[in-house]
Amino acid sequence: MDLSQAECVIKNIIREIAQECADRGHSISETLVAFMVKAVVLDPRYEFNVDRRLTKTDVNKLIMICVDRLLEADRPSLDTIKMQIYFDMNYTSRAEFLAEHRSVLESRLAPVCREITDCRARSREEFECLYRKIVSYVLLQSGLGSPTDIGVVREATAALQSVFPQTELGTFLVLTKRDKERQLNELNMIVTGIRLFNKNCKKGGEGIDDLPAILNEALPATKQNVDSELQATQQLVYHYTAIIERLEKSRQQCYETDGLHDKLKEALFNVRQHEIFLSIIMPHFICLSNLWSHFQDEMVLLSVFSNLLTNLDPYMGSHSQLFPEGVIGPLLEGTDVKSDAQRLSEVSDEKINPSDIKNREWIFPDNTLHCQQLIVQYRGFCAYTLSARHGLLLKGNPAIGILKYQEKYYTFSSKEAATAFAQKPDYYIAKAAEEAKQSPELIQLLELHQQFSTISPYSQPGKCKKAIAKCDSSTQTDTHILEPNIVRSYEWNEWELRRKAIQMANLRQKVTRYMQTTLSHMRRDNTSQVYLPKNKAVQTKRENSCNVPKPQVFYAGLRGGNVTEPTNVIKFNLTRAVDET
Repeated sequence: MDLSQAECVIKNIIREIAQECADRGHSISETLVAFMVKAVVLDPRYEFNVDRRLTKTDVNKLIMICVDRLLEADRPSLDTIKMQIYFDMNYTSRAEFLAEHRSVLESRLAPVCREITDCRARSREEFECLYRKIVSYVLLQSGLGSPTDIGVVREATAALQSVFPQTELGTFLVLTKRDKERQLNELNMIVTGIRLFNKNCKKGGEGIDDLPAILNEALPATKQNVDSELQATQQLVYHYTAIIERLEKSRQQCYETDGLHDKLKEALFNVRQHEIFLSIIMPHFICLSNLWSHFQDEMVLLSVFSNLLTNLDPYMGSHSQLFPEGVIGPLLEGTDVKSDAQRLSEVSDEKINPSDIKNREWIFPDNTLHCQQLIVQYRGFCAYTLSARHGLLLKGNPAIGILKYQEKYYTFSSKEAATAFAQKPDYYIAKAAEEAKQSPELIQLLELHQQFSTISPYSQPGKCKKAIAKCDSSTQTDTHILEPNIVRSYEWNEWELRRKAIQMANLRQKVTRYMQTTLSHMRRDNTSQVYLPKNKAVQTKRENSCNVPKPQVFYAGLRGGNVTEPTNVIKFNLTRAVDET
């Protein structure tokens, strides 16, 4: 019987056993039936030969034994098997459970995400519908409130508008699908953080469960329940173990005939298995407790950040007094107010051609790995507008090109700004430093501490001199970490070195003389290599030869005559005829 036929027979046996149990009023899972079939076949008491093909009688016997064991009441061994199967089917590691949970969540949110990324809105109503879908997606992915609750939707919409207004949908639609998904995830995290912050400040948090309070109540109660279950199980383990040991010492025949010893062992196996499973669950509560401690730390940090945010407000009063709405309003008349995102989208198609500017190194995000990890000067603001336009801070667009100059990186707000800065970088860098000298707040704002070495960041104690730390330390080096390099000419003996020095000094006073003789003049040894001639022969059917006369011509009168007489040259043909030769 091949493998496929054996599997088919086993499936039929499992199906018949499950049906027989169902006919007797018991619903048994196929997993439990399969485990019982394997256990019965391997049990030597039933005399099943696994190497021999099962006959029809063997199959009927196997079915009846499995049904009897599955329907046997008050049997600890069956309860142990059921407990093992249940635990194996339902227990998984924390990472696998969270991964499966996230996978299920992503699969449920995939249609909503696809509707957003595939949307091609044109009219105002379509843009509003798209924005509502983004709000619903953020709520569903974060799990903080229901999308059907009006209060939750309003709060999430307000938080989303603070970082992603509806006017930015045009920029969002031109992105690729992957960039859209990435931005949706980022918006979800930002909106979730804003709502959690507002809940902590008691200015919002509609529909958000009080997780600290819930965990603070549920965690101790659940842990206490597990502890009590574990203690009770361990107590049963101790009792059953003690009874079995006493029976083994007494060796009473009555216990063996009644089967008490076997039942006690099955009960011991059952409680031991329960103890092991409870011990497996217990470390997760310890991990949960540690997570709760970290969560408390995060709450402390959140409180610190809340205080920082509150304490920063008084420092914003001066500019609001200088430029209230009554002053700002007339100044904005006829002015097109652009956000940083709009400015970046306007120059998204511009890109520097490195060949136009010689002796300058340019870096582009599309062909450079880890480009986002580069430390850009001036916190990413345009280096040209900062110096050329008297401190104007415009966001630089890395897509235009990142200039690498003297191991530092600069971004620009337009192609023209990049070109102008690349032609005279030292001039604009010095001008930016002068601008920072006139406005010292730019030193911290633009992180110009390296250019002003006497000024350190506010987060570091302001001491110009570095503290000298003293400590005891030791180092250990590996033996022969490099390949051996023995210098044969090395001499450790000073007298040997002196002898070689004297020898070299004597050689300097020696003179080599030579003379040249007549026989050696213009003579030298020379060799050349040639290819030897090859011997070849050709054989023909017939050998023949012929002889032709040699042409002979004679010119008479070449010497000429008198000066007044012309030269008369006569040509005589002296070639003999063929028949005369």
